[in-house]
Amino acid sequence: MFFRRDPHLKSEGNFFLCRVRTASGEVVPVRISKSAEISRTETGYYLRKPIVAPNSLDRAVLEIWFDRRLRPIKKTVEGGELVPIKEWR
Repeated sequence: MFFRRDPHLKSEGNFFLCRVRTASGEVVPVRISKSAEISRTETGYYLRKPIVAPNSLDRAVLEIWFDRRLRPIKKTVEGGELVPIKEWR
């Protein structure tokens, strides 16, 4: 089975990179450590990361569920949205 690259998460060594757009429109770069921030579950891995935008102080919560090979299965952002990699500048 072949998996295509995720449109929102970029793998860089021991980290994932993504960007979250908060309710006010501010884009916040997020760095996720594969070894320190992701928790193991029965079926794979899970991440819950609170985000605070530095200028507007908007709050968002990023949640990502991964399979056993650290491939994202489901992603949600409460209080914002993920920015696709093709829109990064």
